[in-house]
Amino acid sequence: MNFRKGRRREDPEINLIPFIDVLLVILIFLMVSTTYSKFTELQITLPTADAQKAVDQPDQIDVTVDAKGNYTINGEPVSFRDVAGLASVLKAAASPGSDPVVVVNADQFAMHQMVVNVMEAARIAGFGKLTFAAQTGSGK
Repeated sequence: MNFRKGRRREDPEINLIPFIDVLLVILIFLMVSTTYSKFTELQITLPTADAQKAVDQPDQIDVTVDAKGNYTINGEPVSFRDVAGLASVLKAAASPGSDPVVVVNADQFAMHQMVVNVMEAARIAGFGKLTFAAQTGSGK
């Protein structure tokens, strides 16, 4: 029984616009939630430098930090309880009325905190010039 005579039945169409919207939302979600393995493969080898050797400065204090946590100032082993103690040892190593350059020679396996202690002690001692020594790279 066809009650609608003369009218043809329209073919159903698939509306693609909502389908495309849903796919774009899924694509954005996947892009945001993806982790990249490039960040987990970060490998750093320190310290090396390919700079020319600096001219020896007569007014400098050499501070050496080894991997075990031992400090030496101008080749003499030092002991101290805190950063203020290291600052007083640095002041004693400097000639009176001078502003020496503090050269930090840190082992590559020394803890970062040990180097920060030297930097803080130099600041407390009033020495504004600080530099780091590195070995020359092997042409990698």
